[in-house]
Amino acid sequence: MNRVRFAFCGLVALGVAATDPSLAQTVPPQFSAELVQQGPNGETSTSKMYVGDERTRIEMSRQGQDVIRITDQKRHVEWILFPQQHKYMEHQLPPGPPEHPGATRPSPAADPCAGMPGMTCHKLGDETINGRAAAKWEMEMTREGKTMKSTQWIDKERGVPLRQKLPNGQTVDLTYIGPDTLDGRKVEKWDMVTTVPNRPPMHAFQWYNPTLNLVIRQEFPGGFSTELKNIEVGRQPDHLFSIPAGYERISALGGMPGGLGSEPESSGE
Repeated sequence: MNRVRFAFCGLVALGVAATDPSLAQTVPPQFSAELVQQGPNGETSTSKMYVGDERTRIEMSRQGQDVIRITDQKRHVEWILFPQQHKYMEHQLPPGPPEHPGATRPSPAADPCAGMPGMTCHKLGDETINGRAAAKWEMEMTREGKTMKSTQWIDKERGVPLRQKLPNGQTVDLTYIGPDTLDGRKVEKWDMVTTVPNRPPMHAFQWYNPTLNLVIRQEFPGGFSTELKNIEVGRQPDHLFSIPAGYERISALGGMPGGLGSEPESSGE
């Protein structure tokens, strides 16, 4: 699942917030699409994706087995379903922004730590980063008795970090390159540069569709890319984001593709 999860994290690097706070509360579009992933050797895989109201469903095939990943941001839960075995696993989602495109983002003026347990934010002022107006925030998190601080400069138009300085010395910069066209859609091209001490900087490119509020393509270092194709905007049925009747909850212990488990586990349901 790590490869798929990595792709989603990249796809949501740009948010959906707008300059006008009233627009920031606009409900993002629900849609279905094909998620096409390409590896450095040209191999491709295609998954079906459905995005609802803060809920996402991904249908994929792994080592000859069908796998479905459902995330429910409101309930902070993720389910991995194995349709051929009528089994599923359940995990709690970690604090932080949702991992799927189309997710609601706060107003750029809002506290970026809101809804993130264990984190506090302090606004330090306004600055210009990479030619764009940004609000500077210090983020503080305490874990296992240790306090870690990072700094983010949040774009006042898009509501996303234009620059991040992390506790380990890593810096991430997001720079607007200019307008572009992708599959006949008008998009914005962005360059994300990650700098780690004593290593060359790494570039990833994103193509953001402001009409749909989605990053529809991303290119990662090493030749890996993800792209949303055949996007169809429309309300998605609720049943896509729930566990079907008759499924048995399992734990992550051997027997399933890629090490995913098949040992029965009491669900308490």
